[in-house]
Amino acid sequence: MNKKLAKLPPVINVETANILKHNSRAMYSLGRLNGIAQTIPNQAILINTLPLLEAKESSAIENIITTHDELYKESLFENIISNPAVKEIQNYNIAIKEGFKIVTNNQFLSINHIIELQSLIVKNKAGIRKLPGTVLKNEQTGQIVYTPPQDYNEIMLLLDNLEKFINDDTFFDAELLVKMALIHYQFESIHPFYDGNGRIGRIINVLYLILKGLLNLPILYLSRYIIKNKTDYYRLLQEVRENNSWEDWIVFILKGVEETSEFTIKLIENIKTLMQEYKHKIRNNFNFYSQDLLNNLFSHPYTK
Repeated sequence: MNKKLAKLPPVINVETANILKHNSRAMYSLGRLNGIAQTIPNQAILINTLPLLEAKESSAIENIITTHDELYKESLFENIISNPAVKEIQNYNIAIKEGFKIVTNNQFLSINHIIELQSLIVKNKAGIRKLPGTVLKNEQTGQIVYTPPQDYNEIMLLLDNLEKFINDDTFFDAELLVKMALIHYQFESIHPFYDGNGRIGRIINVLYLILKGLLNLPILYLSRYIIKNKTDYYRLLQEVRENNSWEDWIVFILKGVEETSEFTIKLIENIKTLMQEYKHKIRNNFNFYSQDLLNNLFSHPYTK
């Protein structure tokens, strides 16, 4: 039998020495990432590439699979996408970009905003679960491992609490990345939608970082880290539910922020190197060159 899901914050120390050590490392790497992202001349290069990678990896967690080549080519022609998997990934990419606009323009992320983003992914207006019966099962055995809150009113009370926790910095005093780990756990455990919970939960991660000024662009995609450590991800979520094992969960997320930040830094450095190479190639082989031309070539991940 599940324990009743409690509201945030947890009644436990979530800033142990071990957590704070990993938080410092994660914050350092995240700061480096945010800094290097500002050195790209045209931000569209990152906005059109990195969220698309996140969309692909996040959807892969839900067994929606495609290749980079298919995704990049079909993303050029969004209105005539033929591959259903690519269409789902594009819906996710659209939701990331819409979420970025929402938090940038409003400096607030409401439950209604989250419902709007979920509808962009699943392409329906079912909204918050009103009917009982949603359970989470072990993929291999089919055994029920967790039953999220079933009552609509209980779900809404938990979501109202989550909205306050996300937006009101005075509600709970803790490091922002620690709070992100708490938010991610809570949303996954509320599981408020019939479909798309995992993908929306991962979008909330990056939107929270933008909302709190830790990132200027939606360029940190934790889904790659989650895929690589999928067994630990689900195990640690469950251990919080069953044993209140918050420290291991928070450290797992902080390690993910650090590792993913460093990976994305290398990716951006590779983009910058490639831009320099093409800058010299164009100058040496043609009678024309402009920064606008170079930016245009790199403004989309697939150029021909």
